[in-house]
Amino acid sequence: MNTRNRTCRYSVCWLVGLLGALLSLGNLIAPQDSLQGAETIAKVAAKPFSLTLRKRVPSAEKSPLFNAVQEKQQWQAKETAVIVCDMWDLHHCLNATLRGGEMAPRMNRVLNEARLRGATIIHAPSSCMEPYKNHPGRKRAQAAPAAKNLPTDISKWCYSIPSEEQGEYPIDQTDGGEDDEAEAHRKWAEKLKAMGRNPRAPWKSQTDLLDIHDADIISDNGIEIWNVLEQRGIKNVILVGVHTNMCVLGRPFGLRQMAKNGKNVVLMRDMTDTMYNPARKPYVSHFTGTDLIVEHIEKWVCPTITSDQVIGGKVFQFKHDQRPHVVIVSAEREYKTETTLPVFALKHLGKEFRVSFVYGNDVNAKQRNNLPGISVLDDADLLLVSARRRVLPKAQMEVVRKFIEAGKPVVGIRTANHAFSLRGKEIPAGLADWENFDAEVIGGHYTGHHGEGPKVVLAVAKGAATHPILNKLDTSQWQGQGSLYLVSPLAKSATALLHGTVPGKPTEPIAWVNTNKFGGRVFYTSLGHPDDFKNPATNQLLYQAIRWATGLPANQASASK
Repeated sequence: MNTRNRTCRYSVCWLVGLLGALLSLGNLIAPQDSLQGAETIAKVAAKPFSLTLRKRVPSAEKSPLFNAVQEKQQWQAKETAVIVCDMWDLHHCLNATLRGGEMAPRMNRVLNEARLRGATIIHAPSSCMEPYKNHPGRKRAQAAPAAKNLPTDISKWCYSIPSEEQGEYPIDQTDGGEDDEAEAHRKWAEKLKAMGRNPRAPWKSQTDLLDIHDADIISDNGIEIWNVLEQRGIKNVILVGVHTNMCVLGRPFGLRQMAKNGKNVVLMRDMTDTMYNPARKPYVSHFTGTDLIVEHIEKWVCPTITSDQVIGGKVFQFKHDQRPHVVIVSAEREYKTETTLPVFALKHLGKEFRVSFVYGNDVNAKQRNNLPGISVLDDADLLLVSARRRVLPKAQMEVVRKFIEAGKPVVGIRTANHAFSLRGKEIPAGLADWENFDAEVIGGHYTGHHGEGPKVVLAVAKGAATHPILNKLDTSQWQGQGSLYLVSPLAKSATALLHGTVPGKPTEPIAWVNTNKFGGRVFYTSLGHPDDFKNPATNQLLYQAIRWATGLPANQASASK
């Protein structure tokens, strides 16, 4: 019997066995219920994968700015394989071992569901084939006929593909990426040695938290896996496992090889982990390091999906990943926040926050009123707005309104108080404004600004010195670099933190907090000129405002540390 017949026979036997188990319940299940159960099983087995693929596209031609966009696709299960990369039983990094164990139960649910629908499951615990030498799945991989289209380098590790040369690799992993504390790592190495394991390479098998069925495939060989994919007519590949920045990307069966050789490949981004040490550049949290690698993959290698698209429920999140999610919208041309805010976010937010960017689509004037990827707000804890006079497609404006009207926090800088206003101009068909955004959300009264020229002298507002946002903030010698905005009077619900003055003109609030009409916390500052970000005090102000708005306590350390 050939491999395909054995697989079909196994699937039929499995379904018959499950149906028999239902029938054997006797009086507990009525005959008609049993028939309905069989129909349900058959429907599940024939159900395609309804996936939402996320990738990054430039906000304009040759732009260095990328927006995350989504595309819905239907993948037939029989044309789909799930490859489990290096989910070993043990790892030389204790934290990696713990995170793998935490993720494995949900991954197993993904595999079980994919298998039930008819997808091919390929277990690829590299360098661990010996325990499986007599397993049907191992023999099946070895017996697959040689593919006629075997790529010449499919047996090799792939360190990069041409598209990646357009970008910069986002993290420093030259130390191997271990993120253990020194003492914990020492004790873990001793424990591995006492178990008879090599502390540098302790893996011997795949974790037993993942089920391996007789009908599955077991291989760590790129040629064998490619042969199986071609034998079964596999067009689509889902990669799960560890570690994204190393094995998942580079193995002979990894993302790069699958992408460059023509498979529809995706990374399941919540069923993976990264080998990244926060003590290395860019000095962000371990989980932010993973985010940066995922972003790199979505730009240059392939799209990503999440486990809930297969098994429902919520997207998986590691228990120690408690970062609030900040979405930063940059859609203005005057103050270059598309340049200053990413630098600020990476340096000052990367340890404590998960950050997503949405950039205005500035391909040309007709397309400027568009925020591709704004749906990321549905999963956000805070919105930071740096936009100027943009009206949006109605569905996009509804996303913004839904977030704010739910009472969620908003931080605005510079032009945010006229972010969605065209000053009474006609709104193009199909688009929506928010003319009263300043009054309803920000709590200001923007009417214009003084001319460019004199620097704005800043001072702490009366009674505001003890506010958490101003904690340990050095306001001496602090000047605003942009023109002074006319924003008086503030709403009764707003409280000024900083005032600004220019010679011969009335003082104006330059930073304040507000509780908007929807009950949400708001911080706003008219600072935001590119040169403002050269002052550590501006960065500290914005960092502490984000902490305050998300409900985090005042941080005693500087944001730059």
